[in-house]
Amino acid sequence: MMVNHRLGSWAQVVVQGIEMAGDWTQASDAELVAGVRASDRSALRELFVRHEPWLAARLSHRCSDQSLVDEAISDTFLAVWRKPVWRGDGEVGAWLWGIAIRSLLHRLRPRKNVVERLAGLRGSEPLSAEEEVLARVQYSDVGMALERLSPELRAVVQATVLDGLTTREAGRLLGIPSGTVKSRMSRARTELREALL
Repeated sequence: MMVNHRLGSWAQVVVQGIEMAGDWTQASDAELVAGVRASDRSALRELFVRHEPWLAARLSHRCSDQSLVDEAISDTFLAVWRKPVWRGDGEVGAWLWGIAIRSLLHRLRPRKNVVERLAGLRGSEPLSAEEEVLARVQYSDVGMALERLSPELRAVVQATVLDGLTTREAGRLLGIPSGTVKSRMSRARTELREALL
């Protein structure tokens, strides 16, 4: 098996040198998470092998700094190992994506103008499927209405709707109280509704 040489040292431990306690290759994602809860590192290894490639590709479309992407991936699987709290009410992949995007945003947070930086870091790489949809929407009525929002309202919409963060997480990312996130989101909804009538 090929090992991603760019990954952090913790992630390397996950992938290499783990004695397979059982054959997890046919297990469902839910079974893998249950194995991780039981402290089975081979279950974590299989979860990593199964999900790391698409997580890395998707994060790379959000941030062209590969070292930040690699760190976010390592943080994601370390978080899964430490506290596998998937509740079973959705896809494991969606749960992992939530952890991964929050890890990436957390690494970007100390930097100035995070929302602008996310947009600028994509570089000239090909668009992901999600970005292609967003590009098509950009010149639609919805896209034009979003463009007319103030930067503060647009940042809240991006953090909560596009990146799927909770109001508390969005507040932390944007450096504002969660109550302000809620009020800005309410204003954004009102302005969007009026623009689309």
